[in-house]
Amino acid sequence: MPAERILVVDDEDAIREIVCSMLTAANYKTRQASSGLKALAILDAGEEFELMLSDLMMADLDGIGLLERTKEGYPDMPVVMVTAVHDISVALAAIRNGAYDYLLKPFEREQLLATVRRALENRRLKMENRKYQTELESLVDARTEQLQKAMNNLERSYDITLEALGDALDAKDAETEGHSRRVTAFTMAIAKAMGLPRDQIAVIARGAFLHDIGKMAIPDAILNKPGKLDSEEVTIMREHAYRGYQIVRKIPFLTEAAEIVYSHQEKYDGTGYPRGLKGKEIPLGARIFAVADTLDAMINDRPYRAAQTLTAARKEIELFSGRQFDPEVVKVFLSMPENIWGELCKDIDSQINRFAYSTAKTS
Repeated sequence: MPAERILVVDDEDAIREIVCSMLTAANYKTRQASSGLKALAILDAGEEFELMLSDLMMADLDGIGLLERTKEGYPDMPVVMVTAVHDISVALAAIRNGAYDYLLKPFEREQLLATVRRALENRRLKMENRKYQTELESLVDARTEQLQKAMNNLERSYDITLEALGDALDAKDAETEGHSRRVTAFTMAIAKAMGLPRDQIAVIARGAFLHDIGKMAIPDAILNKPGKLDSEEVTIMREHAYRGYQIVRKIPFLTEAAEIVYSHQEKYDGTGYPRGLKGKEIPLGARIFAVADTLDAMINDRPYRAAQTLTAARKEIELFSGRQFDPEVVKVFLSMPENIWGELCKDIDSQINRFAYSTAKTS
């Protein structure tokens, strides 16, 4: 192990020589400086020292001034002040200003070496602690990055599974092919126009895409009944919001999205189901979804009627603002460019067609 280097600063040649002789005999390397300014010049030239011993009373730059100048530029180098008995109050002030310790003249060899050993051991412990902290922070950063990557991959795998579930639902409910994808795209477009943060939009998108997932638990005879449902069948059909909530809430990262699934049939005036929520009691994602859902239902063909115009859909949504829909969401929706909805529908249809084509090729 290399010998530790000590800078000895004193304007008395005899004292410097004696101190350096004691330190050299104890296997330390020393360098002498006859003033505070010369000590600074040595340090500024790039020489590194594990410790500095400095006299307090020097002509051009005293020990306190040297301490102040070195504390900033060389924080890892402890400083031990050397002083005569009558300078004790000044020495204590130096310690308050950052000196590690002080020695009173005249001192014995063992006093000097014991103080030097304590100062160097203190420095070693501080350096080891800093290294440990740095390595720990790097390890935590690396582990955090790995964890985030794993979480992102997990969420992506969930999204792929959920997408397959949504497509399966659209296949089960023949009258709404592509509905889940379109209503999700519409919901996201409105949420973006409202200036919502990206993370919140992702939650809302998942809730929108899975809004009807509870229909997987509804008997096909009711779900695909060509005529009007009777009162008992209506009651069963209305269970799909709660059933969907029960399915989705079991997936930890979909807890917030599950609330949208649960609330997607609520109305702003409190006349919806299953809980009769009113106004801001309804999650924001569900309030946005309500507008997107009605838009999709009106501008696309259904077995019982042809698609209506975008103008008719906008008028209908505006008419029911404050009753079925949140007025703030309606205001944003009406301010959006009208061509955006047709473009989104084309994009979704293109995705569905590509999927159907690739499926046909592999079957």
